[in-house]
Amino acid sequence: QVQLVESGGGLVQAGGSLRLSCAASGSIVSFNVMGWYCQAPGKQRELVATITTSGSTVYADSVKGRFTISRDNAKNMVYLQMNSLKTEDTAVYFCKLIQWPKNYWGQGTQVTVTS
Repeated sequence: QVQLVESGGGLVQAGGSLRLSCAASGSIVSFNVMGWYCQAPGKQRELVATITTSGSTVYADSVKGRFTISRDNAKNMVYLQMNSLKTEDTAVYFCKLIQWPKNYWGQGTQVTVTS
């Protein structure tokens, strides 16, 4: 079994920054993909960014150049540095671990960006 715990969400003004962290524990294998997804009220959950254990990344177009995903494989941690935040970034951010054939989700952390 795998557990994911996110932290670092909060309230920030537009143009500000936040750093999200996700700690994975349990049965973690050597190759996996970790990522961040967000879900705004009334909308579907959508990709923000993913990163493999080898460091390959994928970003949503809306966050390219503003957000950076990184990970510490030794600690089973993944991070999301969010800069130049916009009000439209307001959402619950979820950590995801893709470890074939299963997907695991964290409980989510709220990010609210005010104008």
